[in-house]
Amino acid sequence: MLGAEGAVLFLERVSPALENVDSSSGAIGTAVYHAIEAFAPIIAAAPADPKTRKQWLDRLWAAHEADAIPFIETLADHWGELCASKEVASHWADELVDLTRMELSPDPKLHGHFHGTSACLSALYASERYGEIVDILRIDTIWAYKRWAVKALVAMGKKAEAIRYAESCRSPWASDYEIDAVCEQILLSSGLVEEAYERYGLRVNRYGTYLATFRAVAKRYPRKSPSELLADLADTTPGNEAKWFAAAKEAGLYDEAVALANSGPCDPKTLTRAARDFADKEPAFSVEVGVLALRWLAEGYGYDVTSADVWSAYTHTMKAASNCGAADETRERLRQVVSGEETVGFVKSVLGRELGL
Repeated sequence: MLGAEGAVLFLERVSPALENVDSSSGAIGTAVYHAIEAFAPIIAAAPADPKTRKQWLDRLWAAHEADAIPFIETLADHWGELCASKEVASHWADELVDLTRMELSPDPKLHGHFHGTSACLSALYASERYGEIVDILRIDTIWAYKRWAVKALVAMGKKAEAIRYAESCRSPWASDYEIDAVCEQILLSSGLVEEAYERYGLRVNRYGTYLATFRAVAKRYPRKSPSELLADLADTTPGNEAKWFAAAKEAGLYDEAVALANSGPCDPKTLTRAARDFADKEPAFSVEVGVLALRWLAEGYGYDVTSADVWSAYTHTMKAASNCGAADETRERLRQVVSGEETVGFVKSVLGRELGL
């Protein structure tokens, strides 16, 4: 109860406290969003009596109504949850539904902005009035509202219809990622794992790096073999297959990693680090990636490359070659790589004497 009271107090005060602070970077808005995501469940779960719950909701409604920036706009998405019971949620839905219908009306004389539309849809959902949600949203409006109809259809057991409805919401103003994520979850909840993977899995589970993406997809679809996942992910980036080298290496798919690094320009420093890290435990793999590191260096690839980078690639490659008894053969391979007519001059100057060029 004390935590919920503090959360309500915070949400009342946060927008007025920040409205004159420069938030152009978006960092403040993101922080408030995460605060709402953390506090809404606390308020919802608190064992408040009906009078206290009503006071909290009235205070939060007043704060949301006065939110000019707005900072706490997404609080409305949790309104049904904050009501904490079907009866309270249904009461709020009754209070808000007429204004919501007016806001969504195609009649320009009725249409206008209403800050409580999301709150109304959330309250209708919490009170299990799913048919009303679908009925209200039989018009052309934004995905932020339409997604409630998708949730309502799922709750009604109409999962196939929910996916069709979500797909019909695609537009330049709707987030493809959000629609894909919703559809993927519907299919997964229906046990249609293969269909979820093929239609949405590779698009939804994208993260900041190729390695993070591989890990996310592998976690979501554990029955898929790493080699199959890697091949499918590489197919999504034609012309940039080499970017998946780190993911292949992480999965222990050394042959696939070498093939990817050989398919197109791959960061020489990444390859050099791999040659260094695997020189003792996987020396044959280390040799292959080391040779490729020098190949791409010789062809002029890499960012802020220095002679130290060239020498490092050579040293780690030869160490690995020595570990697997292929020093002479590897040195000859490197001589051929570096002696090419197209080789960048400083690479040849660094290694020329060492390789007898």
